[in-house]
Amino acid sequence: MIAVVGGAGYIGSHAVKHLIEKGERVVVFDNLSNGHRELLHPKAAFFQGDLASRSNLEAFFDQYEVDSVIHFAAFAYVGESVKQPAKYYRNNMANTLNLLDAMLKHEVESIVFSSTCATYGNPVKLPIDETHPQQPINPYGRTKLMMEHMMEDYASAYGMRIAALRYFNAAGADLEGEIGEWHEPETHLIPLVLEAARGIKDELLIFGHDFDTKDGTCVRDYIHVMDLADAHYRALIYLRENSENLKLNLANGEGYSNLEIIQMTERITGRKINYTLTGRREGDPAILIGSAAQAEKLLGWKPNYTLEQIIESAWNWHVKKWEEKV
Repeated sequence: MIAVVGGAGYIGSHAVKHLIEKGERVVVFDNLSNGHRELLHPKAAFFQGDLASRSNLEAFFDQYEVDSVIHFAAFAYVGESVKQPAKYYRNNMANTLNLLDAMLKHEVESIVFSSTCATYGNPVKLPIDETHPQQPINPYGRTKLMMEHMMEDYASAYGMRIAALRYFNAAGADLEGEIGEWHEPETHLIPLVLEAARGIKDELLIFGHDFDTKDGTCVRDYIHVMDLADAHYRALIYLRENSENLKLNLANGEGYSNLEIIQMTERITGRKINYTLTGRREGDPAILIGSAAQAEKLLGWKPNYTLEQIIESAWNWHVKKWEEKV
């Protein structure tokens, strides 16, 4: 059985759906602080628990015969991590240590870790590949990098098998519209643009319009959440069949500017989006594009969904969620 820690969150819930479609038995471990009961899969078992509680973890691993873990349960707001670093070090690092210790005690040897391109920091070359220096510039990125190091050390000392997947901008929703991106507060560009398209957001701010890019706005690499779910599944299979650990990027290898996202969303939704160009945010690189050549080589993985499909699937989810509330 696979334990998906954080399986009631955005990416975790999509991974659960994909795993179940692949015939895997899944149990979700989540404290629902950022996740949602509505995103829980009906065919997955659910244990409401907190990684901060060693007794919760003990009860969980006693109850379920888990053979591998996928770990999504980290805080992930860059700005918040700067203002509240203690919150991030406590949850992302200390709680992961609790998880690793519980796995060790119960002889669970494999873990796939939802890492991030934020471990790289400001790019010194593009596209960013796995040889790029890891020099994170905020507490969020630093905690994720230290989580990688913790897992590497446990792998070296105790024989665990680990896969750290560093991905770029997750976006979109499952194509059936059953689950989607649901953050409170929302900080990601595509859902914010969709909220503006629906007229429920008064002001859409685009930070920075004087970058050295095609139209002056930031360029980012977007990847569909179901592509990410598939990569986590493939990494899990790899760990089952190989003794080698993995550290891989997940990316499309193409960049789209903020204004291109707005223009494409206007075409897809048929709605005019009002936005305001404002000053840069501190620490925002002009361009972030990743290379996933290693993931294709080792996992046979590459993205299946275009940016149009990302935005269309996200729009369908947002409209459905909106209509259910009306």
